[in-house]
Amino acid sequence: MKMANKNQERDPVLEKQQNNPLAKVANVFAKIAEKWLPDAFVFAVLLTAIAFIAGVLFTDSGPIDMMRHWGDGMWGLLTFTAQIITTFVLSYALALTPTVSRALEKIAGIPKGPNSAILMVTFTALGASLISWAFGLVVAGIIAKLVAKKVHDVDYRVLVAAGYSGFLIWEGGLSSSPALFVATAGHVFEGDIGIVPISETLLSALNIAIVVVLFFTLPFVMRFIHPRNPQDRYLVDPARLEDLATEEAVPDHEDYPNDKIEKSRLIPLIGGFLGLSYLINHFYMNGFSLDLNTVNLIFLTAALLMFSNVRELSAGLLKSVSSVGQFVLQYPFYAGIMGMLGTSGLAVMMSNFFIDISNETTLPLFTFFSAGILNIFIPSGGGQWAVQAPIMLPAALEMGVDPAKIVMAVAWGDSWTNMIQPFWAIPLLAIAGLKIRDIMGYTMIALIYGGLVIGAVYPTNTWDYHT
Repeated sequence: MKMANKNQERDPVLEKQQNNPLAKVANVFAKIAEKWLPDAFVFAVLLTAIAFIAGVLFTDSGPIDMMRHWGDGMWGLLTFTAQIITTFVLSYALALTPTVSRALEKIAGIPKGPNSAILMVTFTALGASLISWAFGLVVAGIIAKLVAKKVHDVDYRVLVAAGYSGFLIWEGGLSSSPALFVATAGHVFEGDIGIVPISETLLSALNIAIVVVLFFTLPFVMRFIHPRNPQDRYLVDPARLEDLATEEAVPDHEDYPNDKIEKSRLIPLIGGFLGLSYLINHFYMNGFSLDLNTVNLIFLTAALLMFSNVRELSAGLLKSVSSVGQFVLQYPFYAGIMGMLGTSGLAVMMSNFFIDISNETTLPLFTFFSAGILNIFIPSGGGQWAVQAPIMLPAALEMGVDPAKIVMAVAWGDSWTNMIQPFWAIPLLAIAGLKIRDIMGYTMIALIYGGLVIGAVYPTNTWDYHT
């Protein structure tokens, strides 16, 4: 979407409305990103080249070896790719149901000015991200568009960046990949650390502290980066923000049996109640056990129960599928990077560096930093855990560090640097109609602030994880 920047003649009266220091810093980052940050796919290819060259220079792998590591790893995350695409499509479809759409419309009608608009979008995105990473991204994109339609003088780039900043919190919520992995019976590290329930990870005192602090402070940080001077804002014509409503095709023959069946409430209800029955039985037999497949079934069941008929459901799915094409293109490249880092030993070298400078007190913090760096190359909580866990968990056991802390350190490191990793912003930007260069300068502020908060709350091995 082409943005309309109001670069009219400078008004001396408006010039007096100086931006605060944080907004000025954010503006510097924004200008750098606008000029230098490439398209998300270009970013993925450049990271591939960096990993390839690093493997040749710093490991025993030669160019042919690195090429093979890349090719062998490219399809290693094929199942996971299908799972995350399914999660996003179903989350988007759920957000388009009449019930959720009406709720988002009401929320979007609350803000009356730019400051309250930024606050509302960030709070909403944070809350949705705690439910699911995909739902958080979808809701962030949709609520930003809805709010921009009503608050015409808000900087649209900052508004969308505020929505994406809510993604910072997702690994502390119900869809946290490492936490759900170690809470599942039969996971590959069960022989070493056993089953680690979410009471020791997601519901631990440390994780709750990070979530609470970020939830109630990040919206105000994002509000402060909004330009005070209206002439410095990047505005969008509300007419260019297409309607979010799902459109139902008009049948040619309303009296035909097939048309009546497609418009029947009964058909989606049958599937919805079947899914609901399965979920009730699953949680009854296994307790509050979540994995990606279960989360996807929850979203599918909710969508089936909340759409009125098959035609509405099809329209919602069609709209949601159109925003995930870049996932299909880019995820194999990141799987290839994961193959190069893992097989060549680069990931081991990086993790061992942080282990060597750690002790039983600082290992969780340095695990967080190493996970943040690795996430730039492997933007997948599950994929990153598969690479780091075999290295960090034995070190934790040897030093006497609670494995649950390492689990959440990897999780928060993955979540943290998503603020400057463009991959996960792709679907949100597809909804909002922006490019990665439009928001990533502003999300740099969220990265810095999030690092300070997590680094302050996660400094030692003295937290009791058994709340």
